[in-house]
Amino acid sequence: MGAGARPTVGVLALQGAFSNHLALLARLGVEGRAVRLPGDLVGLDALVLPGGESTTMSMLLDSSGLRSGIQSLLDRGVPVLGTCAGLILLATRVDGARPDQRGFDRLDCTAVRNAYGRQNESFETEVVLDGGVTTHGIFIRAPRITELGREVEVLGRVDGDPVLVRQGSVIGCAFHPELGDDPLVHGLLIDQIDRNLTTVSDGRQED
Repeated sequence: MGAGARPTVGVLALQGAFSNHLALLARLGVEGRAVRLPGDLVGLDALVLPGGESTTMSMLLDSSGLRSGIQSLLDRGVPVLGTCAGLILLATRVDGARPDQRGFDRLDCTAVRNAYGRQNESFETEVVLDGGVTTHGIFIRAPRITELGREVEVLGRVDGDPVLVRQGSVIGCAFHPELGDDPLVHGLLIDQIDRNLTTVSDGRQED
């Protein structure tokens, strides 16, 4: 991304409410791009892995040819936000996953599938961040985050349980921020782009 240019953030558009993610990114002044094919990953400054059904998403990543390209982005430290099923794809350990389900092993935590209940047990509540700031969380078949690794930073909690976490350039979110009006979570992703650029300009990141 050149100086003064707007960042380009891709949203995996194989399943889930990807259009809602794109709408929130537009509110933040970001160039959003629906990602359906490997070529759509070229030139991205960040990527969103949205909610959906994690087993189906895992299969679609292979059939679309996107898996290796997304893995390459993660290997290069490109910021990635995973929400709900996207969080499951990023987690190193998943309870309740099918044996053939494959993720990216980039967020050192255990994600327990559907731990907050099935579809008819969906709920909304306030997520508390540092400093007492809150954002509205919509939980739909949401995973529970457990067994955090030492390098995982908790950014938001509900009743003391982590629901928004970060490890390096990867952010995991158990709820659906795209279904609300608050762009706070997507703002964290944009901030991570700026943090990465600062790290590069300061010479602290190797090629």
